[in-house]
Amino acid sequence: MRKIPFSVQILLGLVLGVALGFLARTNDVSWLTTTLHTVGNLFIQLLKLAVPPLVFTAIVVSVVSLRGVANAARLALKTLMWFGITALISVSIGIVLGLVVNPGKGVTLDLGGAAPPKTTGSWTDFLTGIVPTNPVGAFADGKVLQIVFLALVFGAAALLVGEAAEPFVALNRSLLAIVQKALWWVIRLAPIGTLGLIGNAVASYGWDLLAPLAKFTTAVYIGCAIVLFVLYPLVLIFAGRLNPLRFFAGAWPAIELAFVSRSSVGTMPVTQRSVERLGVPREYASFAVPFGATTKMDGCAAIYPALAAIFVAQVFGVHLGIGDYLLIAFVSVVGSAATAGLTGATVMLTLTLSTLGLPLAGAGLLLAIDPILDMMRTATNVAGQALVPIVVSAREGTLDRVAYESAGQRDLTEPEPVAETRPELSPVPA
Repeated sequence: MRKIPFSVQILLGLVLGVALGFLARTNDVSWLTTTLHTVGNLFIQLLKLAVPPLVFTAIVVSVVSLRGVANAARLALKTLMWFGITALISVSIGIVLGLVVNPGKGVTLDLGGAAPPKTTGSWTDFLTGIVPTNPVGAFADGKVLQIVFLALVFGAAALLVGEAAEPFVALNRSLLAIVQKALWWVIRLAPIGTLGLIGNAVASYGWDLLAPLAKFTTAVYIGCAIVLFVLYPLVLIFAGRLNPLRFFAGAWPAIELAFVSRSSVGTMPVTQRSVERLGVPREYASFAVPFGATTKMDGCAAIYPALAAIFVAQVFGVHLGIGDYLLIAFVSVVGSAATAGLTGATVMLTLTLSTLGLPLAGAGLLLAIDPILDMMRTATNVAGQALVPIVVSAREGTLDRVAYESAGQRDLTEPEPVAETRPELSPVPA
């Protein structure tokens, strides 16, 4: 199998999964559906198992690594700025697309059966939920936003303490290396996980379920595709003076894995390796990619909530005005951290609906097809998480353009060389 490129292995898993899922559905083979469901769930569980230690150690190490980065504060601010710019444009695309497509008009659904999802979000819950009452509970329950908060606090404290904190930093570096190695073993199973996840999706979601929501599903995929293949290339061309084809050649393994795994954090090691091979200095990539994996969500927090809010409003007959659309944009840009890099965007959707005063039961209408939507949303998220560090590095003059132009020529599952030549991370004056 190692002789077959990793991306081809995933593609083979995708094709075989579709075939088995179609076979299970058309012939009502329940044991095959159950098997596909179990295989897919085990893969997702293995990814989730690594999330708490991966997020904590990666952010602690990345914050401490900023000590040796020239103009670290400026780099962090520019990263946040580009996160915000691309998120704002993405949510604008979602709103415009929703007004053109009208995904909820003419849709007939059983509104009586719609119920609010078990996991909902509000601004109060979001703000108070950042700070954990029990640090152990944050890890045990997999509350990524709280883990991010703890990691930022510990990382900043270690940065200020200096030499006395080196044992703690060294421990986190060791743990990060161990977790990443274990996660690479899980990622190597992605072709099998793809087979199970896609096969179960095909076996579980027939046209009878998708038909009433076909227009909405199509709108989400079109919106994400516009961000992926129109917005991001334009940003690369005009902001970074870079060839978009080379970006997709280098970042495609991460985008592909994100599509099938539906987890930005689970894809993070592949995303970081992709970004580094595209020429971003390792010191900066180790900060920007983990940070982006937990806060940069153009698919889940921009395109999707914009279209979903318009869909719910139209289904329930609620008129949205200009102020409401501005609120959607505000929630998308400011509240995207609520998605926290895990599968699903229900918290972000309910946060948007509650801010607009729309029925939270509307989110329940979309839960049935959420896995189908989440694949494209997460692929868009990860592409954006890879894009921003590359653009910032290009504008700062630290991007290795030779590495960028040759990206995509090596399989990302190959071991890294012992030493790599990287340009010094000394940004040129703006």
